[in-house]
Parts: sequence; C-alpha cells; structure tokens
Amino acid sequence: MTKPKALMGLALGAAVGVSAFAAGTASAQEQVIPSTVYRTGPYAPGGVSLADGYADYFTLINERDGGVNGVKFKVVECETGYNTDRGVECYDRTKNEGGGATVYSPWSTGITYALIEKATQDKIPILSMGYGRTSAAAGQYFPYVFNFPSTYWNQATAIVQYIANQEGGLDALRGKNFAYIYLDHPYGKEPLPTLDVLAAKFGFSYDRYPVPPASMTEQKSIWLKIRRQRPDYAIMWGWGAMNGTAVNEAAAIKFPMDKFIGNWWAAGEDAVEAAGSGGVGYKAATFHGAGDDYPVYADLKKHVYDAGKAAGKGDQWGRVLYNRGVANAIYVVEAVKLAQSKYGNRVITGEEMQWALENLDLSEDDIAAIGAKGLVPPVTVTCENHEGQNPAVLIQQWNGKEYEIISDWIPAMADLTRPILEEEAANYAKEQGLEARSCS
Repeated sequence: MTKPKALMGLALGAAVGVSAFAAGTASAQEQVIPSTVYRTGPYAPGGVSLADGYADYFTLINERDGGVNGVKFKVVECETGYNTDRGVECYDRTKNEGGGATVYSPWSTGITYALIEKATQDKIPILSMGYGRTSAAAGQYFPYVFNFPSTYWNQATAIVQYIANQEGGLDALRGKNFAYIYLDHPYGKEPLPTLDVLAAKFGFSYDRYPVPPASMTEQKSIWLKIRRQRPDYAIMWGWGAMNGTAVNEAAAIKFPMDKFIGNWWAAGEDAVEAAGSGGVGYKAATFHGAGDDYPVYADLKKHVYDAGKAAGKGDQWGRVLYNRGVANAIYVVEAVKLAQSKYGNRVITGEEMQWALENLDLSEDDIAAIGAKGLVPPVTVTCENHEGQNPAVLIQQWNGKEYEIISDWIPAMADLTRPILEEEAANYAKEQGLEARSCS
C-alpha cells in the first residue's frame, strides 16, 4: 500500500499536561485509555511514532465500528518526556478520568517500575508490552502487570541464539566477545542478569558500555574503545537519540553493520536514517511485523487518514514503532471485547480489564480476522504467565529504504529465564510482604 502523504493541519502539538483526542469530559459510554506519551525531548524520535500508532487504532475502532458494542474509546494523552516522575504524575492525574482508567501502557521501564504498586492498589492493569519489569511475568505475584508477548530477558536469549546460528551453533559462542552498549537507565540494565547467565553457560564474554541519558549523543569515546577491543558482535539496548548516534559512530569506525544488533527499542527508522548508506545492514530484534502491507492499514487509510483524523502530523504511517503502537492498541481492544463478553456490553472497569488481559487468547485466525496477520503475533496469557506462552523474537535488517524480516521466529530460552524470573518475583513479594495468589 502506498504511504499516504502527511495531512496538513493535523498536528496536535506537544502535549503539556493532559490533552485528549476526544473533546470534553468522558461520558458514561466512553472507555478511557490514558496514553503517557513523550512527543518532546530526546526520546521523541520513537515516542511520536508510538503515540500516533496507539491513538490511530482507537480512532479506527471508533470511526469504523462505533467503538466496541457501542462503547467508544477516549484516548487521553499526558506528556512525560520519558521522565519517571512526570510519568507518575500523569498516572495520578488521569487514573480517575471519566469513569476511571482502563489500562496503562507507560512506554517506559522506569515509569512501569514506579507504577507497579500504585496500579495494583488501584486495580488498574499495566500493559508494558515487551518492556518493564521482566519478573512481572509471574502473574501469581504481579496480578496487575502484563508484559506479553515477550520480555527483555527472553529477548536477550533470542539475540544470543541468533548470533549462535550465524556462527554455527551455541558451542561456537565459546571464546567470543561482545560489546553491550546500553542506556544507563533501568531499561538498559534490565537484561544484564540474563546476559551474565548466558555468558557463563555458553562461554562468551561481554564488555559493558553504558551511555548516560544526559549525554546520549556523545558516544565517540565509547566507539573508539570498541574499535580497539574489536568485539565479534555489538548488542545495543538503546532508545531515543542514543540509537541514531550509535549507528553513526559505528559506521564511522567501520564496524560491520551485519554484526551490530539492536533490541526492539533500537529497531526504529530513527536508528538508521541519519547514517545514510552507513546504516545499511544494521539488524535489530522485533516481535511484530514491519511495513504497511496488512489489511488493517487499508481501514486506517480510509477511516482515519483520508478522513483527516490521524494523530499528530499524520506522518508516522508504517514506521516500526508506529506498528508497535498499533499492536499495543489491538491487544487492548481485543481485551475490552473479551471483558464485555463476560461483564456485559458497557464500559468496563480496570479490575474487569485485568481479568480479560489474564485470559486473552488470540490465535492466528483471530489476528487474521482483524486484518493484522503478520503484524501482531498471537498470544495466550494465563494467571501464572503474563508474558504469554512461547515467547519468540524476529530479526529485521535495514536495507537502506526499509526493514526486512530476515529470520524465522527464534524461540526464547524460557527454561533458562523462568526459574530466575520466579526467584526474583518471589523475592519481591517477600520484600513487600505479599502472598502469592492461587492460580488454580
């Protein structure tokens, strides 16, 4: 499908405080979806795409379907700048909007950590899709936190497996050395315990290269060290302005791009566009499809873009992180449908949404029926497993114009990560004085 031109006059501007896509206060028949965004600041290159994709899909459901069984969505944006304190403030200011918030997608590991106890007490679920606290996948300890369809720990195992596949098998990892370039933030530190376990198990080593959030565009000294160390591969857990800077610096030292692998937050076009031809060959993990060749995009074009109702400037169509925002919204909408099937065709509460997310079971056929086959992975969530069954990862590669999926689904080493995850979750519960709930 041809990418539509950006629609003039649609820019909503940077959200200062709280702004809503639906005017006025929420009515009794509006399902309130707070959206903690970062359209401004150094993380905006990814934040704008996420916010637009998330908002546009809810607009599609409202315009095409009249909402879900007559209940329309009201997306309420609050600007965080990716700042944890502002994220908590946004939560406090929006949780009682209208009839009460349905679910939060914080788009930040730091904000997710900060909201876990508050949201659990308020009985409002958090969907930290592929980020946040990995051990929250243990639903018996974290009833209101969901991180399907995969976690940072399992993503790390998949990236290492991909490297092993390129080198001839897991045994070939012995003696290899990797550079790990990461944002010096809870997000960038999250996979470190898993990398330590993998390194000990498979005999590779890795050097840590933290990038301070206050100086993400100052990485020259890091990449000069990497040039001296000559690692076999570089793995990046980057975000915002850090990503494009890293790819530029890697190109400058002529690091082989086909051995530079970002995680799924270092997988956007913003990571490679500024590097021009130097970014060709760069790889990154993902858990959803690339591009815009999906039936749901025809509906987005007709009911949202052509109707002049696109979020932001209407120029994020088909970008990797726009797709991620759409995928997140799809999961939310399907959970609302499931909740209504149990509780009735009305506005549902956060507590009812928790039940739906915990019982979400979307097959390939279900995904195909909403026009998103290949865009959104199927998922089956249970009380014990809020990450979903069979987490897996794809690898995509930049060809100079777009990302192409270049791998089959790489299954996570869940047998390795799950015991560690359970132990950390149990320790958290002990510290908090919490009892594990029964999932029988």
